[in-house]
Amino acid sequence: MKKLVLTLFMSFLIISGASAATWNAEDRVPVVGKQILTKNNLPSATVFEVVDTEQISGYVGDNLVVYIPRTELSTSGNDNEVAAVVAHELGLIINATASKKQVLGSVASAIAGSSSSNSALMLQQLSMNKLSEKEQMTADITGVDLMIIAGYNPLARIVTLTKMQASTMELLTGKIPNAKRAMYVYDYLDYNYPSKVKAGYNCQEYKNFLAYAQPTIDERNSDPKKLAKFKKEQAKLKKERAKQIAKYKTTGGLSGWDASYTILKNLSESGETN
Repeated sequence: MKKLVLTLFMSFLIISGASAATWNAEDRVPVVGKQILTKNNLPSATVFEVVDTEQISGYVGDNLVVYIPRTELSTSGNDNEVAAVVAHELGLIINATASKKQVLGSVASAIAGSSSSNSALMLQQLSMNKLSEKEQMTADITGVDLMIIAGYNPLARIVTLTKMQASTMELLTGKIPNAKRAMYVYDYLDYNYPSKVKAGYNCQEYKNFLAYAQPTIDERNSDPKKLAKFKKEQAKLKKERAKQIAKYKTTGGLSGWDASYTILKNLSESGETN
């Protein structure tokens, strides 16, 4: 009997080890992505593609192609963290940030192709610039809303952010990577989903974040005016995120920026054929 139990135990360890060895963040993207789409009732004609360089997500034919940066995905150690990266990219699309960049890029290319003026060059640079910190933070909290409905731990977004490489300024000041964005996510969750924060996230990166954030949290909670302002802002953010997601579902995933891009694309193709 002891021998049988030992054999079964060893088999379990071998199977568990094999499963752990075969887990790969990139392989999990389509599975996790589908879970997020299905649970949130988002358009099913969405394709996820892992890429090396920064690309703007958008429609290719009838499908919405969502590009997942490989560098960000490399910080993921489990499905919750993969979901955090995928949901953030979906957040950019839901907030119409991605399609806005796509339109600016098309306009810039058209102008730059027919003019060498400073205004053309400036517009081209604007369209290709990295997303602003505000755009990133808004996508972060839209993403955690999607994660919660899909059954993933939203605190994983804080973890993936703090796993990223620290900037020179962060290294000099002793801040954790993406401290501002991570704090923005934490505040949003702490007010709107307190049970998720209470449940926690068991990893060292999250513990490091809490140690960094706690003095700020204590200071705010001890000041009635700061606390009242915080509550008002968070309640407003929740309504805005819910409204944006609902609008995205109603339009089938299309925004005004997508319509503009389609018009520009059709005009461009028409011009080429004439």
